[in-house]
Amino acid sequence: MKLKHQIAAATVGLSLCFASCEKFKEYLPGHGNPGENRVVLKDYSVNPALVKMFPAYNSVGINTLISSDDVLSESPKFIFGAQPDGAGLLKNPSGEGYVLIDNHEILRGVSRVYLNKNFKPVKGEYIVDGDGGQWRLCSATMATPEEHGFGPVFLTAGESGADSRVHAINPFGSVEDKKRTDRVLPALGRASMENAVPLPKDAYPGKTVVMIGEDEGNGQLVMYVSNTVGDLANGKLYFLRRRDLNPVETDNVKGKKYEVEFVEITNASTATGAEIAQQSIDKKAIQFARVEDLDYRKGGGDKSREFYFVATGLANTIGKTMWGRMYKLEMNKDNLLKGTLEVVASGDENPGLDLINPDNVCVTENYVYIQEDGDSFYPDAKHDSWIWIYEIATKTYKPFLTMDHRRDNATFNAKYNTVGSTRLGSWEFGAMYDISKTVGTPGTFLLNIHPHTWQEDKFLNADGSTVSGNKEGGQVVILKNVPR
Repeated sequence: MKLKHQIAAATVGLSLCFASCEKFKEYLPGHGNPGENRVVLKDYSVNPALVKMFPAYNSVGINTLISSDDVLSESPKFIFGAQPDGAGLLKNPSGEGYVLIDNHEILRGVSRVYLNKNFKPVKGEYIVDGDGGQWRLCSATMATPEEHGFGPVFLTAGESGADSRVHAINPFGSVEDKKRTDRVLPALGRASMENAVPLPKDAYPGKTVVMIGEDEGNGQLVMYVSNTVGDLANGKLYFLRRRDLNPVETDNVKGKKYEVEFVEITNASTATGAEIAQQSIDKKAIQFARVEDLDYRKGGGDKSREFYFVATGLANTIGKTMWGRMYKLEMNKDNLLKGTLEVVASGDENPGLDLINPDNVCVTENYVYIQEDGDSFYPDAKHDSWIWIYEIATKTYKPFLTMDHRRDNATFNAKYNTVGSTRLGSWEFGAMYDISKTVGTPGTFLLNIHPHTWQEDKFLNADGSTVSGNKEGGQVVILKNVPR
């Protein structure tokens, strides 16, 4: 009898184990690929992490992945360049390990770094340089078949005036193509754009929907729609506007929902940037203060149509936020041209202590990570660039992570705080994105950092072109145990 009870208990234990494993099987090493090794999340860079957690989130670990001082074993002349911003991570289709793709905003380039199976960077190169990039390349999105129904393709938006466009870059393409200028997408229009984000494939099955933020001019939220999955050439383009046709941003009050709709842009693929901007006025589109970044809620189903974006802010501009805001857009399930809009976070309510120029956003199942940039020249700013964690269920947010300037450390100052380092907010964040499924470890994210005051001659024109003349350093860190 005793043996019988032991066998029964063991069976129950195994059942519980199998149930747990089934729940998290998408994160388990070897799932679908027997013998695959789990990555080793540790410091791989010679440079220290340039960020630190707020005490309430000390359970989140930080490791350095790559920085500009690192010499990679298979490409010792490669320099990981300035201002890593938009990014994506893929498994290497031609062998073990991973492929990391990064914009380098001021360089107008895109780097490709190969990581071995343990996650160590071993080789780097540029697949877009300053000549091929044409415009500053800020945020970006890696579209994949698993998530979006097409790809992989790296959608990186140009941000240098009204006639900038979105590039579609093959992440596994040849380095010989780095100067190509024909990889743009005319159907996505012309504007100074921060990001182009395709919605997941279950948001509107059978369609391709791409949300675009215009961060200059009239500050638009733009939507591209095609009735064919993966079609980025033949769809239509739309502006977001209130159904009562009120275009003034600050007339959207926190705590209220507004009925909104999308109105078509005429001749979007051939119109100039100035013509599109004029249409936004004529058609009463909402005039936001720089729509910098946007992301959709994870979790599938109805959540895929829940969208968050930030207006970074403009100083002393009537009708527009100064310190910055975050908005929530809920899109109609049966009609993607309709929805509701609400302000869910605003720096204008407590200037200098709340949000300061929110730039990038990263949305998970339950949270939005709001990343501030270094544009804050406002004298009332009271803190360095932070990342805030916004809880969707409670609509509350608090500080999560901050830049670690170490201004009281003379040795650190001599290297990293060399130009304009005393100004609060002199460093900014690039992309923060979830890589948990790719690497098989829940709660794992990558975070890009622009430490603008870290400047050295050896970093000059890191992409090999002479377009930028920039010599800043850059860094990517690994975040572990991030709440999702």
